[in-house]
Amino acid sequence: MSKNPIGVIGGSGLYAIDGLKIIEEIKLETPFGSPSDAYILGELDNQKIIFLPRHGRGHRVSPTELNFRANIWGFKKLGVETIIAVSAVGSMRKEIEPGHMVIIDQFFDRTKGRVSTFFTDGVVAHLTFADPLCPEIRKALIQSGKETGATIHEKGTYLCMEGPQFSTRAESNVYRSWGMDVIGMTNLQEAKLAREAEICYATIALSTDYDCWYEGHDDVTIDMVIATLTKKCRNS
Repeated sequence: MSKNPIGVIGGSGLYAIDGLKIIEEIKLETPFGSPSDAYILGELDNQKIIFLPRHGRGHRVSPTELNFRANIWGFKKLGVETIIAVSAVGSMRKEIEPGHMVIIDQFFDRTKGRVSTFFTDGVVAHLTFADPLCPEIRKALIQSGKETGATIHEKGTYLCMEGPQFSTRAESNVYRSWGMDVIGMTNLQEAKLAREAEICYATIALSTDYDCWYEGHDDVTIDMVIATLTKKCRNS
């Protein structure tokens, strides 16, 4: 059991953790504004957890409007040293089927103009980001996932797009040609800010769809994303 609380960021469709004994809700204001929601402090299997729904309960905050700096600053303020991010993603590979989980090891940035650093207003710093995810947490997630019987892909590159629109078919096919494995709209900024805040960060990416590149499958919709994520979380 970690002495410090473990942070969990819930993506689309994950607004609570089954079995979490809630101790209190913590509302914070930060130097960067308001986080997505109140932080939920609880206990799960004798481990303290601090949970934050990325888009707010009820899915109120668009990916393009997320206050990433406030969210990560809040975790740091609350003593979190490890963050596990759960994210719904589109699959760029046939073998990564809806319902499969990918323990991401790389990112590719296709966002535009998002603020993804704490180092502004005359404060300058440069950090290594060659390997953006925490290797120790990744190993633990891979092992834990296998123990639950989930289909786990042990690595993958997450292309972070701007949103809130999904890809065009042309974009989806280009991203596949680049070697991308999954596509999402949120995790890269979190990973960058967590690195700056000296917080270990790792992503569980749950494939909910095949984006729009796969002929013969329905094109992605938000209803499809949330339905798959909710079903998988309840069955895990």
